[in-house]
Amino acid sequence: MDDLSDLIPRFDLRGMDLQLDRMQAALNDLNHPCQSVPAIQVIGTNGKGSIVSFLEAALCTAGLRCGVTTSPHLVSWCERIRIQGEPIAVETLRCQLQDLQPLNARHRLTPFELLVTAAFVEFQRGACELLVLEVGLGGRLDATTAHPCRPVIAVASIGLDHCEHLGDNLTAIAMEKAAAIPPHATVISGAQDPAVQAVLEETCRKQQANLQWVKPLAPSWQLGLPGEIQQSNAAVALGALQALCGVGWTLPEAVIREGFSAARWPGRLQTVRWGEHQLRLDGAHNPPAARQLAQERNKWRDESLGVVWILAIQAHKDAVAMLQALLQPHDQAWILPVPGHKSWCRAALLQDLPRLSHQLQEADSLETVLHQLNSDGWPTPMPIVAGSLYLIGDLFARNVVTAE
Repeated sequence: MDDLSDLIPRFDLRGMDLQLDRMQAALNDLNHPCQSVPAIQVIGTNGKGSIVSFLEAALCTAGLRCGVTTSPHLVSWCERIRIQGEPIAVETLRCQLQDLQPLNARHRLTPFELLVTAAFVEFQRGACELLVLEVGLGGRLDATTAHPCRPVIAVASIGLDHCEHLGDNLTAIAMEKAAAIPPHATVISGAQDPAVQAVLEETCRKQQANLQWVKPLAPSWQLGLPGEIQQSNAAVALGALQALCGVGWTLPEAVIREGFSAARWPGRLQTVRWGEHQLRLDGAHNPPAARQLAQERNKWRDESLGVVWILAIQAHKDAVAMLQALLQPHDQAWILPVPGHKSWCRAALLQDLPRLSHQLQEADSLETVLHQLNSDGWPTPMPIVAGSLYLIGDLFARNVVTAE
């Protein structure tokens, strides 16, 4: 498959450089593609992708021509730019990126900025009537915030992550994310930590934005994504869709229900197959997501006998807090490297968590662990792979596992 790496700057050379002026200058050079097309912008820490998938599924069911940009991707860059649920063709994206190279050279865009710019160009070419923009990092200086028409802001759960870029406490992180909220927007959020709630309320007061708090959806809603947290994510999506009446669209509840039941988001509590065996995949890669996953395990059959975790965690993540959230006394955890990234190893984890020495093992790859589990007798409940979306993307890219 065409990996486009010749046209996208390397993340390690041109990765996190948060500011808006480059993006605004680049879009100005392009005569602001899609500038008057209204967008739902999705901000937060955990659950953004799930909220986007509910929004996209409902909008597609309603027959609206929606353009969606998300990050990160699992297998292909093309996943990040979709129109009516269909990823951009790789040949189209290659042409877009080639056309944007002079602009990229002029403004020295980051990889994320370049891809968001390509998304706006594609959405204009595809005559999209509504956009869904998932923030990549933060909010105040995120490339998606350069879009001038964001009347609806959907807020996912805000927690501690990317502290090296956004601040080391919840108030600082929430302020950085909430700074994306434009004047007079409608802002939809589920329950948040009190520190986050205070920031959202103060920001919306200053911006004269309409802040709406939503409760998790009732169990009568059939959701296409597994996990209890999805009732909260879907409630935020529902509130955002209802807020569209302010910009001219009214979606019948029956259409929204149909869309929500059809929503799919790979790598999030997803059951897959390795040969004849089943395992779960989940993209949890920070402490709040790990705590959520730890709650989910209570619903798994035989979980009290112990769960086998297969974890790959990037070196800059708070792996100690993640393990403290996930591991119970009868559990085992295999520690793997994240493909292509600096990662935590068993020895480093044991420096902080020496009591886990009998529970932690190490392996060079997922296949090594799976073969070991197969020879020992496949565990119940099925093993769960978590800690990094890069690992999950690598498994799909190499066809190590197949979706159910």
